[in-house]
Amino acid sequence: MDAFLPRNICSTTPLANLLPPKHDTSAQNIEGARAEFTALLSSSGVISGFDERLARSNTPWSPAPPSQIAQLVVTPSSTSDVAAILKICSRRRVPVTAYSGGTSFSGALTATRGGICVDFQHMNKILAVHKDDMDVVVQPAVGWQDLNVELAHCGLFFPPDPGPGAQIGGMIAMGCSGTNAYRHGTMREWVVSVTVVLADGTVVKTRQRPRKSSAGYDLTQLIVGSEGTLGLVTEAVLRVTSLPENLHVAVATFSDAHAAVGTAISLISSGLPIDALELIDKYSMKAINKSGVSSREWEELETLFFKFSGSPSAVEDQIQRTREAAEKMHCKAFQVSTEKNEIETVWSARKAVGKAVIAMKQDPSDLFLTADAAVPISRLGDIIEETHNAITNAGFVGSTLGHLGDGNFHTIIVCDKSHRTAASAILANVQRRAVELEGTITGEHGIGLGLRDMLVHEVGDNTVAMMRSIKLALDPQCILNCDKVIRMEEGI
Repeated sequence: MDAFLPRNICSTTPLANLLPPKHDTSAQNIEGARAEFTALLSSSGVISGFDERLARSNTPWSPAPPSQIAQLVVTPSSTSDVAAILKICSRRRVPVTAYSGGTSFSGALTATRGGICVDFQHMNKILAVHKDDMDVVVQPAVGWQDLNVELAHCGLFFPPDPGPGAQIGGMIAMGCSGTNAYRHGTMREWVVSVTVVLADGTVVKTRQRPRKSSAGYDLTQLIVGSEGTLGLVTEAVLRVTSLPENLHVAVATFSDAHAAVGTAISLISSGLPIDALELIDKYSMKAINKSGVSSREWEELETLFFKFSGSPSAVEDQIQRTREAAEKMHCKAFQVSTEKNEIETVWSARKAVGKAVIAMKQDPSDLFLTADAAVPISRLGDIIEETHNAITNAGFVGSTLGHLGDGNFHTIIVCDKSHRTAASAILANVQRRAVELEGTITGEHGIGLGLRDMLVHEVGDNTVAMMRSIKLALDPQCILNCDKVIRMEEGI
């Protein structure tokens, strides 16, 4: 264990003071681990096929080279299984990655050191619904969409809504967000407590089920957004709220992004309690039409998507004031949908933008590259326009879309793999500009592999060195998702 301790013990751990982690991914050690996993889980709980292993490390949004995939996949069914798996890995110094929905963009799934992948597919149960307390207890492979189907029977609702297919474990790990964040906040605001298994197999429950607590360090929030580097979440207590009533959506189109952003700023400064406020640029709207992911044809203009809920009078007031704000900025059209089927058609188009842009690939090998910077809302128009121009001037297929309510916008570029360097440079410049504008390099996708050095640019060496000390305190052998968020070895 002492082989991976820093040379100089101090409050922060600069990378230069760190000895490289020493893992054992030799064939002999992995085969020995396989025998122990099989005794624990049976042979059906241990997967070694290449395609299955690749699928847990490589996604269309987060590609990984074949050399960086897990050597085995294990499928636990309980917290005790996970604890036993990590005890084996700790003793054998085997690296570990985790997998639930597999929808992350940041490279968090990539097994840079080989080792094993813990797939939570069998831990997909809603364990308890406390309607009067307005919280639920779930396992990590519960999908947010499936959870909301069940909660609706009780008149309850879980607001965080990242991409389709995302599951609670990954949502906690990545500190996700979504279209509902403007009114309801991000994943952090909805996690009450977690049960987490640490690198040595120790099981920790961060707290009970209170809505507030000042008892000790807030370990729950330490785990949220840690990208599987500090522990594996096996159970979570989540806040829920009342199911939105009288749901309406609206779509407004504009000739340019500044007009759309100006409308958003006007609404935000007014304090109007809109459920969601989303910008989809004309390039994304074109991709939606061309890909056929939506059942209707859309105007290929800068487009704002709005969501409203509440009493009939409140919703009527919200829609009227929103219409007035949009018309003041010379919107081309403002359409309201009230029927359930219409609402689903409108909002599913918004949620399908990523899939639509992927469909714009000319070849399956084309790259799908993203950035999700966030800036003060007043600067959104400037940075979106700059980004549009950079993508267009480079001749790439790309788009920008944003959660305007909280200043978070996504940039997507699809290009031939030979153009990776040029496309990545555009995205890096977006992130640098975001920091210059007093924003952040990532609003919800996380750091993963690709943004580790940019994280230093945003928060500074000392802050990252403090993060490294926290990592080493909880995972001194660096077996949990090694190399993600922060560098643990120079050159890797």
